[in-house]
Amino acid sequence: MSVGHVGTKTLNFNVGVLGHVDSGKTSLARALSSTASTAAFDKNPQSRERGITLDLGFSSFTVDLPDQLRGSAGPQRDGSLQFTLVDCPGHASLIRTIIGGAQIIDLMMLVVDVVKGVQTQTAECLLIGELTCPRMVVVLNKIDLLPPNKRQGAIEKMTKRLHKTLENTRFKECPVIAVAAKPGGPEAPDTEETQGVPELIELLKRQTYLPQRDPAGDLLMAVDHCFSIRGQGTVMTGTILQGSLAINDTVEIPALKVNKKIKSVQMFRKPVSGAMQGDRVGVCVTQFDPKLLERGVVCTPGSLHTLYAAVVSVRKIGYFKGSLATRAKFHITVGHETVMAKVTFFGLPPVAASESSSDTKPPMSLPCSLETPFTLDREYFYQDEYVTGQGETSSEPDPEQWALLEFERPVTCPSLCLVIGSKLDRDIHANACRLAFQGRLLQGFEDKSYAETALPHLRIYKTKHKEGQVERVCDDYTLIGRNLFKKETNLQLFVGLKVTLSTGESGVIEGGFGQSGKFKIRIQGRHSVAARRWRSRDHWRVTC
Repeated sequence: MSVGHVGTKTLNFNVGVLGHVDSGKTSLARALSSTASTAAFDKNPQSRERGITLDLGFSSFTVDLPDQLRGSAGPQRDGSLQFTLVDCPGHASLIRTIIGGAQIIDLMMLVVDVVKGVQTQTAECLLIGELTCPRMVVVLNKIDLLPPNKRQGAIEKMTKRLHKTLENTRFKECPVIAVAAKPGGPEAPDTEETQGVPELIELLKRQTYLPQRDPAGDLLMAVDHCFSIRGQGTVMTGTILQGSLAINDTVEIPALKVNKKIKSVQMFRKPVSGAMQGDRVGVCVTQFDPKLLERGVVCTPGSLHTLYAAVVSVRKIGYFKGSLATRAKFHITVGHETVMAKVTFFGLPPVAASESSSDTKPPMSLPCSLETPFTLDREYFYQDEYVTGQGETSSEPDPEQWALLEFERPVTCPSLCLVIGSKLDRDIHANACRLAFQGRLLQGFEDKSYAETALPHLRIYKTKHKEGQVERVCDDYTLIGRNLFKKETNLQLFVGLKVTLSTGESGVIEGGFGQSGKFKIRIQGRHSVAARRWRSRDHWRVTC
């Protein structure tokens, strides 16, 4: 809840408006809204020229607190409910902006053109919603384009098709409603009356729940717009992701490496003394150049860290076609930033992995949490690529896996934040999902020289298979081998490693023999003198 300047109490509820380009998202937000914020309704000149949303737009409308919230809203049960609409761009090349917006919404409103149905970016928005939102409402827009005599039948057919699409997602059985947000199209006069919008508002009220809002902890605010007011300071507008703020607080702008004092706070042009998690606010601080911070984060001083690399949990997104290869580069969206990173996949050692997979586990839904916690105390197995489920059916869950991300430029983000890996450089017109994997940030490396200072503590090893020959037999338990190591090799590193004879007998390397790279093998049990070839199958470790 947010306490306004005049004592009114308002619950802020963030609704993301997502969908394919030209599905009518901005028109729908405009039809729903009564108060526009500074970032609302295609403020970008290029956006107005092209007729599509290029940046996150914010607007709001206020209603009486719904009945289902009155009993759970505590002392604010007589207050009001403010819907903050986050209008996300639908153009394919702007998916990174959508991801940034989706992380701050409580409910997703997926807008679908009733004539065209589900399109490529519609599906990508649905995936982002699965990763970030607990609830969704589907809005079939532009029903005015359907012939009146066939309208109801077409709506029912599209509704049935959408429910079929959603049946294997977390949003199955979500409500679907038909509207005409801007009858006649964008150029039509505003005198044209909307269709279905009052019913949509009632549906949104029924879908509202009391979000978990906690004023405790460090402040983290996602900034989406910045401008200056002469004589007053610089205003940053955004949504508080965690913690709270108040007038006279000092906040840090990590991207600029500066601290600023809060001079005033507003919520949709109404002065307030402070705000908390979930609130959309404008914060005026002491002057700085607004061009330096169009989008970013503001936090409690010293609470965020700048990372050069990170370890994340990983789950491949099922709709992504193709493999996820180690050493490949992906667009990584983390916090409110998107940056290129080189990826190295790793998992549990084969023995540990087989033990883990023997446990009966249901298929993991999005978002997921790993059962095996990541720790630097454990040894991990290097993978050339992400490993998918090896079962006979597609429902077999993927084994637990992690990835090392090495960023091309440092990023500032909170711990345990959502991470999404994408291939945004793929053809934007191709009918293919570009979201590749998702996970959570588990371990960050803040040292610019992390490769020398931190990575040696990340114990990832490969399996090597090498062959050599048995040169001679010393006794029933000892052999001398050759042609496996170079003479300059430090054989002490390989003492105790397992070897297998071609006859099936096994043993271990006891140490070197002479100076030419020969070595001594101790056989477990008496050996066959006929053995003249053997194969080394031990796991030896390399550090990334």
